[in-house]
Amino acid sequence: MATKAPKSPKATKMKNKDAKGTKFSKETYLKWYKDMLLIRKFEEKTGQLYIQQKFGGFCHLYIGQEAIVAGTASACVKGDKHMTAYRDHAHPIALGTDPRILMAELYGRSTGCSKGKGGSMHFFDKEVGFMGGHGIVGAQIAMGAGVGFAEKYSGSKNVAVVSMGDGAVRQGALHETFNMAMLWKLPIVFIIENNNYAMGTSVQRTTNVQDLSKIGVSYEMPSKVVNGMRPESVHEAIAEAAERGRKGDGPTLLDIRTYRYKGHSMSDPQKYRSKEEVAEWQEQDPIEHCLRVIQDNKWMTAKQIEEVSDWVKKEVDESVKFAEDSPYPEGKDLYDDIYKEPDYPYIVEY
Repeated sequence: MATKAPKSPKATKMKNKDAKGTKFSKETYLKWYKDMLLIRKFEEKTGQLYIQQKFGGFCHLYIGQEAIVAGTASACVKGDKHMTAYRDHAHPIALGTDPRILMAELYGRSTGCSKGKGGSMHFFDKEVGFMGGHGIVGAQIAMGAGVGFAEKYSGSKNVAVVSMGDGAVRQGALHETFNMAMLWKLPIVFIIENNNYAMGTSVQRTTNVQDLSKIGVSYEMPSKVVNGMRPESVHEAIAEAAERGRKGDGPTLLDIRTYRYKGHSMSDPQKYRSKEEVAEWQEQDPIEHCLRVIQDNKWMTAKQIEEVSDWVKKEVDESVKFAEDSPYPEGKDLYDDIYKEPDYPYIVEY
């Protein structure tokens, strides 16, 4: 059933003339561009490999939403903890994980970031502060409160960045978590990666309150809407929210408006939206935006831009080769990495 198309963020679109004189540095734009392009090409290759049946299971691509993770990563510091749902390929890449071990995880190989046991929905890399993709809808919301509590308890001044989709905000655990997080002033940045659709169900069909930032109002949680097609807007909002958490003032809710160019998953026929709607949002493409800023400021030559593109292609190709050359886990590996209290009397003898 088709629904009224959501509006793309044209009202907040940055004009080309705004490129010069930006308050963000050349280095920041170059990193955003490089990271987002790597994420885009990694995801495109992932989609191709999935169709070729190189690996199975569920597979959810992040194409179109790259500005959220790029802006979040640049606004955070080493030691901050990040977690999300099952659309989790982009987050560790933005945080610095080698794409080779991510591709190996997709292939179910022992060299993967979760040793081949997690697959697409359960990436994990504690070395960069990525506390996992989580397959149960909304589970990461409450888990994020636990991570935020641990950071506050230890006095680390780190924040927990917890991402969820617009569909996950319908989970009851969100309200319990928000109440507890505000009561205890936990250092958490709650991000709604609002791509307008919970699988194929539009926001308009799931709630009477379509401004999802208002969910935080009843808890007196600072909340705002953010343009998720621009890494600048995301960076500014995350930096402000993270500073609030570090000072002990508690959590923030960000309704970050974005759009996925592909379906909810690889099995999604996308009959619930029009090609015109997708095309309208693609006009706001964050990668093209960053490239325009770089070109307008003459920060890179055409040759240097081509070199970045070649580097990204090489990284993706090498990731595939690494994955295909890596071994599968052995049967005995099923018994490793399982939490167990060694002295717990779980076996009772009669």
